[in-house]
Amino acid sequence: MAPAGNLRQRAEALRREIERHNFLYYVKDAPEIGDAEYDRMFRSLLELERDHPELASPDSPTQRVGAPPLAEFAEVRHRAPMLSISNAFEEEEVRAFDRRVHEGVGAASVEYAAEPKFDGLAISLAYRDGVFVRGATRGDGTTGEDVTPNLRTVRSIPLRLPRGADTRDLEVRGEIVMFRGEFEALNERQRRAGEKEFANPRNAAAGSLRQLDSRVTAGRPLRFFAYAIGPASRGHWRTQAQTLDRLAELGFPVCPERRVVRGVEDLLEYFADVGRRRERLPYSIDGVVYKVNRLDWQERLGFVARAPRFALAHKFPAEEQATEVLGIDVQVGRTGALTPVARLKPVRVGGVTVTNATLHNEDELRRKDVWIGDTVVVRRAGDVIPEVVGVGGKGPRKPSDRFEMPRRCPVCGAPVVRLAGEAATRCTGGLSCKAQRKQTLLHFAGRRAMDIDGLGDRLVDQLVERNIVDSPADLYGLELDTLAGLERMGEKSAQNLRDSIRRSRSVPLARFVFALGIPGVGEEVARILARHFESLDAILEADWPQLAAEKDALRKQNAQRKRRGEPPLEVPLEGIGPEIMDSIRKFLHQPANRRVIRRLIDPAAGVRVERGRAAAAADSKTFVLTGTLAGMTRDDARAALEAKGHKVTGSVSKNTDYVVAGESPGAKLDAARSLGVPVLDEQQFLDLLKRL
Repeated sequence: MAPAGNLRQRAEALRREIERHNFLYYVKDAPEIGDAEYDRMFRSLLELERDHPELASPDSPTQRVGAPPLAEFAEVRHRAPMLSISNAFEEEEVRAFDRRVHEGVGAASVEYAAEPKFDGLAISLAYRDGVFVRGATRGDGTTGEDVTPNLRTVRSIPLRLPRGADTRDLEVRGEIVMFRGEFEALNERQRRAGEKEFANPRNAAAGSLRQLDSRVTAGRPLRFFAYAIGPASRGHWRTQAQTLDRLAELGFPVCPERRVVRGVEDLLEYFADVGRRRERLPYSIDGVVYKVNRLDWQERLGFVARAPRFALAHKFPAEEQATEVLGIDVQVGRTGALTPVARLKPVRVGGVTVTNATLHNEDELRRKDVWIGDTVVVRRAGDVIPEVVGVGGKGPRKPSDRFEMPRRCPVCGAPVVRLAGEAATRCTGGLSCKAQRKQTLLHFAGRRAMDIDGLGDRLVDQLVERNIVDSPADLYGLELDTLAGLERMGEKSAQNLRDSIRRSRSVPLARFVFALGIPGVGEEVARILARHFESLDAILEADWPQLAAEKDALRKQNAQRKRRGEPPLEVPLEGIGPEIMDSIRKFLHQPANRRVIRRLIDPAAGVRVERGRAAAAADSKTFVLTGTLAGMTRDDARAALEAKGHKVTGSVSKNTDYVVAGESPGAKLDAARSLGVPVLDEQQFLDLLKRL
């Protein structure tokens, strides 16, 4: 028998050599050996680790073959949000972006890092001391799914990096894609096996990565391209281009089409050049991405809403074809939005047969003036979603061919409502509308609503499709045996969910109102309602037309008082407009919705809705929260402040009393310093909270 030291050295040598060949094949596209020689080395390592388990290592290439199925994906909270990028479709939008960047950094000349925009699935890879330890999907930008076992099977992702200061705690962000040729080969295998084919490479990549059985993922031809590092990993790196060059040195695939350009004319030239070569690229792209090259300037520009100010996605025009409108139907979406959809004479667009195309909403339909029988131009927006661009030729246009938005939901019969400033028409039967059932349950269970941990998409799908749950009230009657009998739900998972449902039975009034999913009622409106009414019964019994009339009368009085120089009178429910009040009225006057609410607060379900608090006291303070807190979520911090009568806003102004800054605080911290607003770290905030 060989000495243990020799066996360990042999295993390590095999791992290094196999990963070197993986890098040459999957990243450099320059293999040195044939498949047979590679397979021989791989089998040798596999046998060595099997016969000597003590030699196994989590970063071994043998881990790429997959592992037994998971019960479900765990959630991962990103250290810093993975935000989307604002889109541009016209040249003037790119020029406007460039002007904003110049104004934001105060420089006459700006360099940009430009690269193709992959049509894949965004992921984050975490490395500790050079070893890959966790991978997650983007999810909602704040929280993603832990898909580490699946990502280990992607051969272009390094499992171990060279040790160094910049690999001790490194987060790499990028895209999982599937090359076109490999996608076609996969679909051919699906056809031969009599299994469902994938619609496009992006769907194939996303579906492959989200397999609970990583052995399935291991058999799919997935690729990875790195395009950024997490904000906390930047260290001494100074530019986006330097970042990508260093990632390439560490063994990560980076896009070979990347380029550093200067000024808006070079951006547009790069866009045109990539567009000309688009069809010759091995992977699908739907545009290009521009990023300010200097990382310190990226930090200075910061973010707006859910997107960075320092980056822009310039999208390619979509392919278009003409066809006839055979009819116009109405679909009720998961959020209750009614969407007119054109039924089309089948037409091939972008390699896919299209039979339906969205008309988005009533305003868009009227603007485009689409009637049944018209010939319309159809395109696949972003190369994925079919939409009607416009009318190419008018049909007979009989009165019956003109579309009219229904006054009642075609699924549940509840009245529909359209709020001011919104294009969507929405069903008000949220708690009982079958079309909205899944979304209603997910929203009800959300962290900012009833906070039922463990009630995710896949579980809700089963509860609804098996007719176990019709409304949120049914959640509180779920038996342990019923939950344990669902797919991928063992007894322990079922018990954890039951415990979470039980804990949710005590809830503040504002969160309960928000959880109902009333159209137009977000968290802030729910808080206003809770402060004004203080009890659920008061909200249910309110005379909404009378309240609207009182508000209107007080506003008119205040206009007169302002002209006379007199102080204004307090207006009830300030911040809630008449359209939202009408939406609340319609929702709460639906018998089916009221039945669900009564069932929730009935002793059988046992939900106890805590009374709301009256308006904040005169000595209340205004806070702004920014960055990530270590000991609590920002929602918890907001709740703690509001429980003491203080106000939390989303932007810094001269009226802000304190800014609480956690990790990666962003532009709000700069605004606080420029305005002289006191800034608290987490410990200072906790100390102040005790004194307030």
